[in-house]
Amino acid sequence: MTAVPVPHLVVDRRRETAETVTLRLEPVGEALSQFAPGQFAMVHCFGRGEIPLSVSSVQGTGGLAHTIRSVGAVSDGLCGARVGDVVGLRGPYGTSWELERARGQDVLVVAGGIGLAPLRPLILGALAEPAAYGRVSVLVGARTPADLISRKELEQWATAYTGVTVDWPDTGWHGDVGVVTQLLGRAPFEPDRTWAFVCGPEPMIRATARDLAHRGVPPERIRVSLERNMRCATGHCGHCQLGPLLVCRDGPVVGWDQAQALLSVREL
Repeated sequence: MTAVPVPHLVVDRRRETAETVTLRLEPVGEALSQFAPGQFAMVHCFGRGEIPLSVSSVQGTGGLAHTIRSVGAVSDGLCGARVGDVVGLRGPYGTSWELERARGQDVLVVAGGIGLAPLRPLILGALAEPAAYGRVSVLVGARTPADLISRKELEQWATAYTGVTVDWPDTGWHGDVGVVTQLLGRAPFEPDRTWAFVCGPEPMIRATARDLAHRGVPPERIRVSLERNMRCATGHCGHCQLGPLLVCRDGPVVGWDQAQALLSVREL
């Protein structure tokens, strides 16, 4: 881990949606430490600044990659990067999904929108060891079909169940319409032997985690990824404080047993 951005070369650029791209990166010189699924980097766009981005692929399983949605000056600059451009990375930072704790258990992944990106390396890790885990199910929700990322992979992943739903369908959509929690009843999992991993907008996280807990999944086995305004990534500036947690240091991935009370406080 370093406080100075380490130069990384953009070696591949994939358009996900109209406003989202995935950049695969390779170090120009010495590589950063190995990232774990769920951790994040501070990604620097030279001349604009840096933002925190969870990894959507890790070293050893497709190469280090970040999926970025253009929502501001820095993310817009990163989305505009081309193959051959150089960006800076600091990291790895934060906690991981800790998939290894789910060995021998059912794995349930629930993603909202671009929240699928931080979950992607976890899914790949579980599917790479089918004998190590029980049934793997992936549930994905998006605003519209045009907002779905990793669409080809969703069709190819050999899961026990993959469900996709959208809020607003277009004329070519023949799938489910509605919130992602409506798919939970179709996923094959035993609540008392399941680990659930949830990432997406905060209202979606709350609704999903509460539904899972109501179905009998222990709160400590529901892992959620939190998002707050991170600046230093080292727990010193306090911008990402959420109650007693500093999300950059104590998160972004925490158990629902920790997050439940915090996310129930309005404006916290």
